[in-house]
Formats: sequence, structure tokens, C-alpha cells
Amino acid sequence: MTETAAVTWLTQEAFDRLKAELDQLSGPGRADITAKIASAREEGDLKENGGYHAAREEQAKQEARIRELTAKLRNVEIGSPPDDGVVGPGMVVKAIVAGDKMTFLLGSREIAGSTAIDVYSPTSPLGTAINGHSIGEKVSYATPSGSEIKVEILSAKPFMP
Repeated sequence: MTETAAVTWLTQEAFDRLKAELDQLSGPGRADITAKIASAREEGDLKENGGYHAAREEQAKQEARIRELTAKLRNVEIGSPPDDGVVGPGMVVKAIVAGDKMTFLLGSREIAGSTAIDVYSPTSPLGTAINGHSIGEKVSYATPSGSEIKVEILSAKPFMP
């Protein structure tokens, strides 16, 4: 993996939103779920205690989200990727994909926030095929069924919400 692929590009707004969520989940959120578990535990037999099991499941989901956010924010660049015409995470790409003109963000839903733009992961088949390629290049990738999808990159610009 190249160093560029390891960097997560986030707008300041996206970074602030994810950081606030992480702070809430790992601070007050943990305290709230701990209190719920303690309260349910006081109700008695844990084998048949639905409230206890629900609270533990909620805790597991919350801890998974904390790990996910921590990993995303570990190697983050705030701002925009370089406007050099090379496709990478954080770029809005215009391309002809299987004969259809498409515009999408290569990145994650967290980067896009509440905008309506389509988002493709850099690890998706399309994302893997175009990542690191430049405007004008033609690439292809195989679908799970084995057919080949041809892609022509028309433009790649940093995402600006």
C-alpha cells in the first residue's frame, strides 16, 4: 500500500463531526452504557435478563464504533488532497463507467457528510481500479461474475462540500 492510500482526507467539518462523535461515545456514552448494564445487573438472573443482554449488545456496537472512529482519525489529513488530476481518496471523480457518465466521491460516507453525492470506497472494485490513475487514462476491472467493466477517467478534483 502506498503512503497516499494510508492517509484519510477529511474536510475540517467532517473531522470535527467525527471527533465530536468519538469524544461523546468514549466519554459520556461509555458512562451511560455502564450505568445501564449496572442497573440491569441489579435485576437478578443474567441468563434471562433481556435488559442486561440488550445493554451489553449496545455496548459492543458502541465499542466497535469507537474503534472504527479511532482508526479513521489515526492517520488523517485535514483539508483536501492535492489537485493534481490523480485519482485518490477525497477526490470527486467524473468518469465513463461501462458507457455511462458518472460523478462520485472516492472515499467514505463520513467525508461526504450530508451531501447527496454517490460515494465509492477506495477498496471497492471501481475504487481499486481507478486509485492512482490520472485524467484521460482508461482502466478496467472485473465484476464478481467475471465480466469486465471499462472506465475512462474524465476529471478528478478535491471534494469541497
